[in-house]
Amino acid sequence: MNFKKILIAVDNSTCSEKAAKSGYEMATKFGAEIALLNIIEPAPTTVNPDFTLAPVFMEMYDNSEENSHLLLKEMESKYGNGIATTYLTVLDTASHGILQQAELWGAELIVIGTHGRTGLYHFLMGSVAEHVARKSACPVLIVPNKGEN
Repeated sequence: MNFKKILIAVDNSTCSEKAAKSGYEMATKFGAEIALLNIIEPAPTTVNPDFTLAPVFMEMYDNSEENSHLLLKEMESKYGNGIATTYLTVLDTASHGILQQAELWGAELIVIGTHGRTGLYHFLMGSVAEHVARKSACPVLIVPNKGEN
């Protein structure tokens, strides 16, 4: 397999750092370009049925978008090594956003870290990495959050 477009899903966690590092290492080996994706999850819909808080919410989104850009920039400067990188920031649920952006960007591989949650939390929330791996049209590399960098 020869991947030319690798999408790396990141948030501001240790497991994302490991995913970014692995994704960029693969990009170096394959001469691939990278898309760094950060999902901004929407506020719970239980806020208000008629959503009268829309202006406040949009302000929060703008702020998150700015934070997201800083996060992506930091990941690229830490691991990028001059590799062509596209920044993607979307307002969506994690699994859906990753799958949709991978398809739209034409990713040939998705790299995602796993938080390694177990027990009740995993049962209730499921795993974004697992869901993406099950539904993705392209291969998914799941980088575990165990051991050394």
